[in-house]
Amino acid sequence: MFLVSPSLVLAIVVASIYAVLFNLLRNGSPHDLIFYLAAAWVGFGLGQVAGWLVSLNWLMIGALHVPEGTLLCWGLLFLMSWLRMPGDGRVQTTASS
Repeated sequence: MFLVSPSLVLAIVVASIYAVLFNLLRNGSPHDLIFYLAAAWVGFGLGQVAGWLVSLNWLMIGALHVPEGTLLCWGLLFLMSWLRMPGDGRVQTTASS
């Protein structure tokens, strides 16, 4: 039987919730959600590494560095959204009077 770390499961769930919220706030498509999920998982993972390297142990849930993961997750979501904007391939509709 393959055992998965509870901290890993919680990190994936929290990052996924952040990605869904970000996609809803930006009125994104399902394609955007896939992109944001990947960005959120990477950002939250980088936050875990940063929290471990800096050895900040406040507001942790078990071994999960929640503040660092949240900060880098949202930062990467905004960065990826900003970098992706000009060439996202969407058809812009303009209102004509």
